[in-house]
Amino acid sequence: MAKNRRVRSGSARSICAARVTRILLVTAACVASSPADSAEQRRKIYFLESLAPTQPAAIRTIDAFKQRLAEKTNESFDIFIDYMDLERFPGQPHIDRTVQFLTGKYAEAPPDVLIPLGRAAIPFMLRYRDTIAPRSPIIMANVPARAARDASRIRDAIWVVTEYDFAKTLEFARRLQPNARNIVIIAGASDYDHSWLDDARRELEPYRDRYEIGSIADLPYEEMLKRAAQLPSDTIIMMSFVFMDGAGLARTPPAVAAAIAKVAGAPIYSPASTFFGRGIVGGYMDSFEAHGVAAADLALAILSGKPIAALDRYTRPIHQYQADARQLARWDLSVKNLPPQTIISFREPTIWNQYRNIVLATAVVFIVQSVLLAGLLIQRGRRRRAEAEAEMQRQKVASLTRAREREGRTITMSAMSASIAHEMSQPIGAMMASADAALLWLEKTPPDFDNVRTSIERIAADGRRAGDLIASVRTLFRKSGGKQESVVVNELISEVLAIEHGELAHQRIQLKVELANAIPRVWFDRVQLQQVVLNLITNAVEAMSSVADRPRVLHVTSQNHGQDQVLIAVADSGAGIDLKTLDRIFEPFFTTKSRGMGLGLWMCRTIVENHNGRLTTDSEPGRGSVFRIILPSEGAAGAAPRALGTSSAE
Repeated sequence: MAKNRRVRSGSARSICAARVTRILLVTAACVASSPADSAEQRRKIYFLESLAPTQPAAIRTIDAFKQRLAEKTNESFDIFIDYMDLERFPGQPHIDRTVQFLTGKYAEAPPDVLIPLGRAAIPFMLRYRDTIAPRSPIIMANVPARAARDASRIRDAIWVVTEYDFAKTLEFARRLQPNARNIVIIAGASDYDHSWLDDARRELEPYRDRYEIGSIADLPYEEMLKRAAQLPSDTIIMMSFVFMDGAGLARTPPAVAAAIAKVAGAPIYSPASTFFGRGIVGGYMDSFEAHGVAAADLALAILSGKPIAALDRYTRPIHQYQADARQLARWDLSVKNLPPQTIISFREPTIWNQYRNIVLATAVVFIVQSVLLAGLLIQRGRRRRAEAEAEMQRQKVASLTRAREREGRTITMSAMSASIAHEMSQPIGAMMASADAALLWLEKTPPDFDNVRTSIERIAADGRRAGDLIASVRTLFRKSGGKQESVVVNELISEVLAIEHGELAHQRIQLKVELANAIPRVWFDRVQLQQVVLNLITNAVEAMSSVADRPRVLHVTSQNHGQDQVLIAVADSGAGIDLKTLDRIFEPFFTTKSRGMGLGLWMCRTIVENHNGRLTTDSEPGRGSVFRIILPSEGAAGAAPRALGTSSAE
């Protein structure tokens, strides 16, 4: 009996152990799959440009793609661009290295969507698609329709195609030059150039009974220009692509088209939109911006879960006849002979007769701009005087003893008042940029009144911001403090980023914003906090201005910090700050800029500390820097700000 009880007891323990094991395994599986432990990563979109980074077609397509994503969704994506340089390095060793690189990169971070660009990408994808990205959906863009149909066996791929229609472009030219008897096609010397030349010859073959059709190809660059200059004026010149001249030197096709148009003895036409505005008369063409928009719409459909088989196999952006009014006038070609619905660009209409109100608005903008320029000149003079005074004050600050610390702070703050002009340069610069933008919108045909109105509204907003800044700096010197209020941190960061949007785009800086939800408000002078964040972002942009060997990334975050604090971080991928400089960066009058006063970061830290916060920084030379603002949340102990010139010890 005892033996049986021991056996049953052992069996029960075994069963309990097995159950406990199963419970632990299930719990581990749940924990492993918990969203809290596997934070959702941003989805990845890869562009694979077949040629060099300088190609305008790729630049315009990718820029339009990014803008379309921003218009259609609030989701942020990681967008990467790889350049295969297949034209300049056509050999198999280069292709093998490229395949090895892409295979490893895509295996580590698989693309959610892969977008190869250009005709040269087609044979590459036909051969290596299953090697580099076997499971990624593909959007082939910037490719001729004929080549796309020939390569339709690429698996899980849809196409954004164009028709480089030399035949319709010739019909366009024939209407403008009815007496022409010769057609000359200009092309380059590479195999890729020859493929385009073959397309042009094939499409123009039906016209051989009416024209003598020849070509200028496979020639050194200077000889190509010389031959184009010798063509008689009754010739129709069809411009194809020149990626390499007869001397084996790489060329940029739009630059070649512009150079030939400058010296050619006859009008030039082309179906390539990247040549338009560079000296050609026009042609039948679409735009690479339209390709970028179409590719973005398809990418969003794929990322939303729509099967690639349910999408249109081929998307073809709208083509239109386009003409350059300047070239029509240069060659004395009649506008009346243009095909119906031709888009005529670069007109020079009589502004006063057609747009009297716009002229008046432009005059107002010029007046505002003149006032701003005058203000900048005054500011420049004041800043020079302030810099001289600041140098004197620096010596005084260095010689003050601890017993005269309060008096030293008073002297330093007197010098600080001279930096108001420096701080005002930001809103004034923004007002000038908006004014310049309004002028550009007015020069469009027809003028874009909505954007003009938006620019003028921005000028007014920046003017109000400048006034608020002056009032805020004035209160900085009063012991009673400024106007404190309950501030929503994420809204304030978004406002500052909106102000800097144009500069970030101009500097080609990628913006990453991570703003935590449900973070508490802070009790702060709103304008002063806005100025601190704006100053840190401006410094980050300046720190990345010389970066050319890696992406320029501005990373702005907000999050809870401890129980009752809020953290704002501004990180850049600039040159970084060495340790010796980092130890002194917040000292008054210390600067590494040739035109700086050394007061900006000192003022930022002073403002933050006067609101019982902290401003710190970390940096890694060659990798970038991060500045952190730590503030007590509204209602936390010590959230009420101190007056400038006081300390916690007082």
